Amino acid sequence: MTPHADPEAGAAVKAADRAHVFHSWSAQGLIDPLAVAGAEGSYFWDYDGNRYLDFTSGLVYTNIGYQHPKVVAAIQEQAGKLATFAPAFAVESRSEAVRLIAERTPGDLDKIFFTNGGAEAVENAVRMARLHTGRPKVLSAYRSYHGGTATAINITGDPRRWASDNGTAGVVHFWAPFLYRSPFYSTTESEECARALTHLEDTIAFEGPQTIAAIVLETIPGTAGIMTPPPGYLAGVREICDRYGIVFVLDEVMAGFGRTGTWFAAEHFDVVPDLITFAKGVNSGYVPLGGVAISAEIAATFDKRPYPGGLTYSGHPLACAAAVATIQVMEDEKVVENAARIGETVLGPGLRELAERHPSVGEARGLGVFWALDLVRDRETHEPLVPYNATGEANAAMAAFGAACKKNGLWPFVNMNRTHAVPACNVSEAEVKEGLAALDAALAVADEWVA
Repeated sequence: MTPHADPEAGAAVKAADRAHVFHSWSAQGLIDPLAVAGAEGSYFWDYDGNRYLDFTSGLVYTNIGYQHPKVVAAIQEQAGKLATFAPAFAVESRSEAVRLIAERTPGDLDKIFFTNGGAEAVENAVRMARLHTGRPKVLSAYRSYHGGTATAINITGDPRRWASDNGTAGVVHFWAPFLYRSPFYSTTESEECARALTHLEDTIAFEGPQTIAAIVLETIPGTAGIMTPPPGYLAGVREICDRYGIVFVLDEVMAGFGRTGTWFAAEHFDVVPDLITFAKGVNSGYVPLGGVAISAEIAATFDKRPYPGGLTYSGHPLACAAAVATIQVMEDEKVVENAARIGETVLGPGLRELAERHPSVGEARGLGVFWALDLVRDRETHEPLVPYNATGEANAAMAAFGAACKKNGLWPFVNMNRTHAVPACNVSEAEVKEGLAALDAALAVADEWVA
């Protein structure tokens, strides 16, 4: 598809949006949404004919890019055959989707409960853990995001939780490891791992192990900063959970389905949780779909006891058909392998090289096509380029950086003092180099704000 200008059509789309659409996470009178005319592969474009390389993958979900013809065709074919059906029945696309997903989950996580997205997956994972253990509390990390629904937002550790924080939700937050901004004054990854595990054990001891149903962690935190845990940390959490009878939940809504160069990020750490939540990349976001992969032990809890949860559109045939086609495309086109190769040979080295040359970059970190640049005012002190949760004038430096990216044809993922490089998993080497060049130019603008 080729972008073409149609400003009049774009103005009509924009006017209807501003008149009626209530946007998430936004002050409605302060936003100016871009009217999108189309998208294909790693690019999208507006009605003025401006084309952007998408380094956000939507919201980190278009793992095979936009409008992949095989997935579009599968949705069309399913719509012609069976557009929808209730979740209590066995449906071909649903059965095939669970088979393909279960083949790729680690360990014995072979039962799949479908949801409409990641937040609902987290809601149900926590419900399963509480029912399985008979315990009320859930532990999660401060630097995290798990969704916007009632339980998921309370488990979340970032500021989006604050307005909806419910003191009776039974959620306790703790510090997960992050050496670059260590809460434990560590100087090495091994120190950070050991001290973070000690802190977690202390938290459990003071909260009462017998009261804790689950520990919920993003395998690699996404929106909070793409902080890869140090070697041994997730294995240590697994051991702690086993010792105290706590359900270990890994949230792979963002990190799963090829994003880190493996089907699930847990594979990098040789750890098998009791539950995995997923969404986004399972069908590249073409039709809303999420789910919980469940261990044999937890699934057995509900063999004779009804599970008290369900969704009208659980395992929707169109969404499942999209998942089947997406997984097949990822296999046939070696998309997971591409993500690993691109991260190791192009994206990772390119971002590290930018970090060396630009004083506004404190650290480049990531795996596969899941990377972040931590922007700073001072490399020595690690002072962030803008304050935590900055808005308005306090966020001017990051706003200037984002505007520079867009001016150079790159749509960036900007959050607080970071920019994330999260292109499609099937991104090409040439596209990554195009993105790196745009980032290079935009970081020169960020450099102007360095102390």
